[in-house]
This record gives sequence, C-alpha cells and structure tokens, in this order.
Amino acid sequence: MIEGPALTAIRNDASTLPQSPDALLTPAQVSAWTQLDEQTLANARWRRTGPTYIKLGTGRSAPVRYRRRDVEKWLAEQTVEAA
Repeated sequence: MIEGPALTAIRNDASTLPQSPDALLTPAQVSAWTQLDEQTLANARWRRTGPTYIKLGTGRSAPVRYRRRDVEKWLAEQTVEAA
C-alpha cells in the first residue's frame, strides 16, 4: 500500500481535481494525475487491469469516467514491496 510521502505526493498532484471521492474524472484528468498516457489507460481498460471505470453509453466511442476513490484504490493496490 502506498503510504507516507509517496501518497502525499500523489494527493498533492491531484489537488486541482475535485476532492469528493465520488467525483467523476475524465481519462485526461486521470492521465495528468497518474502520469500515465491516456492510451495506457485505454489499454488497461481493454485488458481490465486498470482502475474501475464507468462507461456513459454504449459503443466504442461512449465517454469514460473514473470515480476518484476507484483511482486512489487502484493506485494503492499497485505498491510493490522490495524483497
């Protein structure tokens, strides 16, 4: 789990984002926050390895949104401890 200064840095980078855990973020906002390319997020959606997302409609071009709390949870799950 990400804790301490690392978690603080991630949260500080997100200070311009809506603060509500239920806020819906665009892929561009999540990309800026996590420093992952939007295409990397799209690939993670396709592989089902990224943060939980919401699709607003049907079809390939339907808008995608992420709940802030889901992105925070996913980031915390990405921590790898050194052996």
